[in-house]
Amino acid sequence: MKAFVVKAPGGLDRLEITERPDPGEPGPGEIRVALHATSLNFHDYLVAAGQIATEDGRVLMSDGAGTVEAVGEGVTEFSPGDQVVSCFFPQWSDGHAGLGVGSFAGTPGDGIDGFAASHAVRPQSAFTHAPHGWSHTEAATITTAGLTAWRALVVDGGLKAGDTVLTLGTGGVSIAALQIARAMGARVIATSSSDEKLERVSDMGAGHTINYKREENWGKKVLELTDGRGVDHIVEVGGPGTLEQSIKAVRIGGHIALIGVLTGTSGEVPTAMLMAKQARLQGLVVGSRRNQQEYVAALNQTGIRPVIDRTFPFEELGDAFRYEESGAHFGKICVEW
Repeated sequence: MKAFVVKAPGGLDRLEITERPDPGEPGPGEIRVALHATSLNFHDYLVAAGQIATEDGRVLMSDGAGTVEAVGEGVTEFSPGDQVVSCFFPQWSDGHAGLGVGSFAGTPGDGIDGFAASHAVRPQSAFTHAPHGWSHTEAATITTAGLTAWRALVVDGGLKAGDTVLTLGTGGVSIAALQIARAMGARVIATSSSDEKLERVSDMGAGHTINYKREENWGKKVLELTDGRGVDHIVEVGGPGTLEQSIKAVRIGGHIALIGVLTGTSGEVPTAMLMAKQARLQGLVVGSRRNQQEYVAALNQTGIRPVIDRTFPFEELGDAFRYEESGAHFGKICVEW
């Protein structure tokens, strides 16, 4: 079968399509999936670009969606023909994250081979059902970005109707968070450096928008928009470069979900301000299989559909990463085959 791999030490010029042995029939507890789509995430980019070291010839991509072709002995959750989507942490079924989730050792496309391939045979716990009626490309947006937004707001944040959510930027996690928040009756304030993108999030239901290039002290602006109270939840994808403004923007006792490192991996934390706000700063990486099942159930109920900016063919995965590098996208970038 064909697979897209990265050659050590990484770099977008070191991605290549190679022939790999077909994984064969599923063993006990396993399913064989014909894969048809993936979606790009910042983590995938870091692996492909060589900024996260991985094994030479690693098959890329943590997200994978496709159709079950065969099931092994003892499999009861899936049947041939089922539409499925992969799990970011296949070893994390439920409950609190354990030691095995403290690294990416079991994450497809990083510690183990990913889903940029025509077929995969994995334990049934490596997948969940996809939402009803979704295309493979749509389903591939769930594994990382969609589930991260769901966990940030619902699982960890306890989002409820009437809350106010602040989203940063217009990437996959932020757009999914906007959709979840609106579907659950929350208000949304959205930031971006692009007025055109801010118009789009307004059309999607964001009640207020802020261009953070013109409004550098956007934390103060958020306070003004909330009559000095601050927001209940912040989907913090920037990291050290945006965290100070996020702490300004959160309400006393509010929740900041620290998801991304787009501005770097380390920096100063204004601890006195964080203490004064008595805010909860929660780091998180995606979520468990049970979280994903609950998210899929919510998607089936609400009718949310993902926002896909652009879809590339399998052979152009490298070009898809270069497009991600440009930062021009709104929502998800996908690859289908």
